[in-house]
Amino acid sequence: MNFSAALCRTAHPPIPAARAWAARYRGGAGPALDLTQAVPGYPPPPELLARLAEAAGSTACAGYGPIDGDAPLRAALAADMAGFYGADIAPADVAITAGCNLAFAMTMAVLSAPGEAVMLPTPWYFNHQMALTMRGVRPVPLPCRAEAGFVPDPAEAAALMDASPVRALVLVTPNNPTGAVYPPEVIAEFSRICRARGVALVLDETYRDFLTEAQSPPHALFADPSWRDGLVHLYSFSKAYCVPGHRLGAVAAGPAFRTELAKALDTWQICPARPAQAALAWAVPALSGWRAGNRAVMAERATLFRAGIAQMPGWRLDAIGTYFAYLRLPEGAPDAEAAAAWLAAEQGLMTLPGPFFGPGQQRHLRLAFANAGAEVLAEVPARLRQAALAWGR
Repeated sequence: MNFSAALCRTAHPPIPAARAWAARYRGGAGPALDLTQAVPGYPPPPELLARLAEAAGSTACAGYGPIDGDAPLRAALAADMAGFYGADIAPADVAITAGCNLAFAMTMAVLSAPGEAVMLPTPWYFNHQMALTMRGVRPVPLPCRAEAGFVPDPAEAAALMDASPVRALVLVTPNNPTGAVYPPEVIAEFSRICRARGVALVLDETYRDFLTEAQSPPHALFADPSWRDGLVHLYSFSKAYCVPGHRLGAVAAGPAFRTELAKALDTWQICPARPAQAALAWAVPALSGWRAGNRAVMAERATLFRAGIAQMPGWRLDAIGTYFAYLRLPEGAPDAEAAAAWLAAEQGLMTLPGPFFGPGQQRHLRLAFANAGAEVLAEVPARLRQAALAWGR
């Protein structure tokens, strides 16, 4: 058979590749520790599970629903966003999608065509780059640097845009893979330069529910009455409600964008899964206190991880946030891919190497600490210490 040239140029899924290295692990350091994927490290509350089960068994949820999602969930999310951002956001602004990855892919289909370009800060979320590459859209890297806390520079983005036009700029904050949280003034400046050049700003805030009160609201873009003209906002229910297997995300955007998005919604998803929509329409307002408790859990895990790495001479924590830590390898260590393979095979510690997240990342590892309890996080320094000894540090 002949295959799509664009798909053949797309990288293979990184997480299975990283986990395959651990197949050689013989257990000498203790139980394997999987810090590759951002999965909630605790279950959904029993009340949500009960409602999911009830909705899955109902005839009402067995039929097709609206292509842009059921009205109760759209209304619940719009109200939640309006309260969180202190802005005018209506159900008509919201479409529910079959996961946030699909929300991104459909958004890119609306905004870009094969042969065009979209700017992604690097290190980037690998599925964003993959979604562009498989459609023949060129990702334009916007380098982010450790000395700037991996926060991208709007002036550098503007210069790159002026030199080579792009259709959209994508920001992920809190960031995957670094965990960096972009300051409100930086987000505002990106919005300004995008508007001045007719470039769409796509803001992925999958992890916004884990921002501390001091970081909220994370920006004031929705306070601008004209936000619908240039902003596309992406959201995921997976992490906040511990339901990644139910695949629900959302897009918030203006009517012109939504008109074109409807074509992608009808073609690629027909409608999002309805049982989870029914359960989450209840959960969004009802579990606000539970979500606040989870923010505290994530903050505690970040503190534990930071303290553990502080014990490790040579290892440097260049960024840490709501779900992820971006760890610089010590001098004398091999480059990231070889280091990650060694850690998985010899120490049972599964991480993702920086090159999975784009160019220029050969000296970093990403660790998803959010899915690990205190007992697992306590094991990490010893595994890293053994690695450094093996590498002659």
